[in-house]
Parts: sequence; C-alpha cells; structure tokens
Amino acid sequence: MNKRLPSREQALQLLKHNKCPPKIIAHCKAVTDYALDLATQLETKGQQVNVELVEAGGVLHDLGRCKTNTVDHGVVGGQFAEQLGLPQEVVNVIKRHVGAGITEQEAQAMGWPKDNYMPQTLEEKIVCYADKRIDKDKKNPIESEIKKLQKAGKPEAAERVRRLHLEISKLLGNPP
Repeated sequence: MNKRLPSREQALQLLKHNKCPPKIIAHCKAVTDYALDLATQLETKGQQVNVELVEAGGVLHDLGRCKTNTVDHGVVGGQFAEQLGLPQEVVNVIKRHVGAGITEQEAQAMGWPKDNYMPQTLEEKIVCYADKRIDKDKKNPIESEIKKLQKAGKPEAAERVRRLHLEISKLLGNPP
C-alpha cells in the first residue's frame, strides 16, 4: 500500500473541512466506536483484522453525506475519497457500506457506475454491520434495521442485513 490510512483525527478533519453536518459526524464516531469494538472482539476470536482500516473506514463511511443525503452517498463518497487521494481500501469501505451492499442489478437500476458495491473484506463487513446497528448515534437491535427495510419495501436489503448479522455473529461465536 503506497497511500497511508488517515488517522481518526485526520479523518474527522476531512469531514469537518468538507462541511459534513455535526449529526453525521456524531453518527460516524458512534459507528467507528462500535466497529472498533467488533474488530477487537473478532481479533480475540482469532480473526485477522486491519483495525486502522476499520477506524478510518468507520469515520469516513458517510463522507458522501457531505454532498448528498440520498442512497447515492456511498457512490458519491467513494468518488470523493478517490479525488482526495485516499487509499483504495478506504474508498471500498465507503462505496460498499450502503444497505449491507448493493447488487449489480440494483446499482444499474439506480444509474450508478458499473462497480462492485457489495462488502467483500472483513473490514468492509465490520463497518457496514456497525452502520446498520447505529441509528443516528445510538446502538439498536439489528431487528430494528431489518424491520425498517422490510417496511420500506426492500425485502432483499433486509435479507442482506440479516445474512450479514448472522455472518458477524458466527465469527464472534455468538448465537444469532
């Protein structure tokens, strides 16, 4: 990797410098704290986790919300992160955190550039999962997010969130 991951403080400064609303910054901090807790737990279970990437990705996952509050914030944030010269690993966390992943068909229907918007790495999955568990800046049961997606008429997204929850729970050694 030739580009260095930003520290937590550098990442927070990026959000502030780009006029990200304080409530989004508070959300990003809460997601980061929960993601780091998950990463630490996973490490104790023998998983190899790039904790610095989880931290940088957690803080910056909603970078796109500095520019838009639509579902497109993942794509916009990923493009913005690339323009800022952030490492590809951080760009991937940003563009893949929305809705526990966006399928190729969904991305095409929304007019997004052809790309992979599904979380692939453990770090991407940790940040994505933490984002689904944090509503504003408070941790909620995963069932709340699943019901919200079902009520919004997004059963596929609800199922992806459920599967991500099961995957993370299994890695933690917790019953689902």
